[in-house]
Amino acid sequence: MKRRLSEPLSIDDMARFAMYSKFHFSREFQRITGISPRRFLSALRIQEAKRLLLTTSMTVTEISSTVGYSSVGTFSSRFASSVGLPPSAYRRLGGFVRKVNAAERGGAGGSVYGAVSAPVGADPGLIYLGLFPTRVPEGKPVSCTVLSRPGPFEIRDVPMGAWYLLGHSVPASAHEALTDDQAVHVGSVGPLEILPRVARHRIDFRLREVSVLDPPVLMALQRVRSGTFTANLVKAAG
Repeated sequence: MKRRLSEPLSIDDMARFAMYSKFHFSREFQRITGISPRRFLSALRIQEAKRLLLTTSMTVTEISSTVGYSSVGTFSSRFASSVGLPPSAYRRLGGFVRKVNAAERGGAGGSVYGAVSAPVGADPGLIYLGLFPTRVPEGKPVSCTVLSRPGPFEIRDVPMGAWYLLGHSVPASAHEALTDDQAVHVGSVGPLEILPRVARHRIDFRLREVSVLDPPVLMALQRVRSGTFTANLVKAAG
């Protein structure tokens, strides 16, 4: 997929390359990755667009075409929905935001708590956890937190509904911000059903090494040297 982002790649093309029937390929891909082949391809295109915005001087129109969009308007709309910023703003801000705001959702909710663990001997560094409506970390989470190390966590003000708890980490010394291309450990649990009669929901969250089959992180992430980040990190660690 990554080698053919500029092409109008169809499910039939993917299935033929994998030597599966269209139905069997789609079913197995969904089982392994948690999302459909078409959705995974769309996520890869946005991920590549993020990279090109930060590492090249290409125009938004040129990038749109390079990652397989025939309409720059459709590309810009899709990018803003997935990343949380229009392409031009993402480039201007260097790919980071001061604060990751949760989506505004009404209704009483609960909290998700538990402990994050990492592989033996691993030093994952900073850990981002967020609750999302799909298996792809995009747009605004319904609620989130950041940890300085594996251990206890609690995400509060989680609205009722079914959500995926998604997480990824980067070494604290790797960069000043949490970026998807530096992620070394990821994890996912869900969907979790948040019910009104259950105030707190316990989850044991395991980080593992990232693989090519993990959906990319599309949301713009938080600059870790900001005062807001430091305050949230201290609060989460405490």
